Amino acid sequence: MKAWQVTELGEPAKVMQLREVPEPEPGPRQLVVRVLAAPANFPDALMCRGLYQVKPDLPFTPGVELCGEVVAVGAEVEGFALGDRVVGGGTMPYGGFAELALMDEPLTFPAPESLDDAQASSLYIGYQTGWFGLHRRAGLTAGETLLVHAAAGGVGSAAIQLGKAAGARVIGVVGGPEKAEVARRLGADVVVDRHQQDFVDVVKAETGGRGADVIYDPVGGETYTRSTKCIAFEGRILVIGFAGGDIQTAALNHALIKNYSIVGLHWGLYNLYDPPAVQECHRALTALAAEGLVAPLVSERLPLEEVAAGVQRLADGSTVGRVVYAASPTA
Repeated sequence: MKAWQVTELGEPAKVMQLREVPEPEPGPRQLVVRVLAAPANFPDALMCRGLYQVKPDLPFTPGVELCGEVVAVGAEVEGFALGDRVVGGGTMPYGGFAELALMDEPLTFPAPESLDDAQASSLYIGYQTGWFGLHRRAGLTAGETLLVHAAAGGVGSAAIQLGKAAGARVIGVVGGPEKAEVARRLGADVVVDRHQQDFVDVVKAETGGRGADVIYDPVGGETYTRSTKCIAFEGRILVIGFAGGDIQTAALNHALIKNYSIVGLHWGLYNLYDPPAVQECHRALTALAAEGLVAPLVSERLPLEEVAAGVQRLADGSTVGRVVYAASPTA
């Protein structure tokens, strides 16, 4: 089969190679799937660079989430059968950027019927991260103000839709007019182009000086530091990631005097510590998709040959919405 493989560490466009490789064989509680679609994610780029917390042995095929059709099952698989359409995580070294991929049954879920392959493939990481962050960690409630950074990206775009579905007023921060239009299409009530406006001033103006109740921050660094200047009394800053490259140090005295919470989210740990909650989350997301309240925004559907270039564009911060490897143009 054809698969993209990382044979040395570095920038995705340089180290990903399209090769003929052996087909994967399922182990106990594993599935082999024909890949229907697989989106590019920031962890894919970090794995190529050797900077992600998961460091597969070389060579490996990136593609941390996907939608596929089950073509083989291992021993002890009980929940899936041949021909099932599924979504979930790719199991290294056989990730989603290939004709066939390997999946672990506990990290595999039925694909929502209301979403096409490319949309369904993008529902796992970004939307589960948003659901756990906004609902379980931050306790977002209807009527609150939610500030979303990197609002046109994969994780941020999910947070906009989930925030609106929860009844929040959403302010999205983006970089550039094209990304601003994407945030508006996703449903953001207010959109801030950080190249043109100071999001701190906008948040204060839009909330009568009170600040945002929940701030969703996958960027970190200076973005986090600036966010502390527009967090509401008893607000919650969600630390999602550090796409900006800098890991900031929190000024805990500031959190004390303003009565706000700094809330971390490592979504993957729920698969280890609370698997039933992950199943509950997928059921909730499937229901929201069926109601039309969430639908991943797929901006590019790429053939297999163009995947490395797509991952590089994501790594460079030049993409909007989801960039997805689609086995079929209509996937």
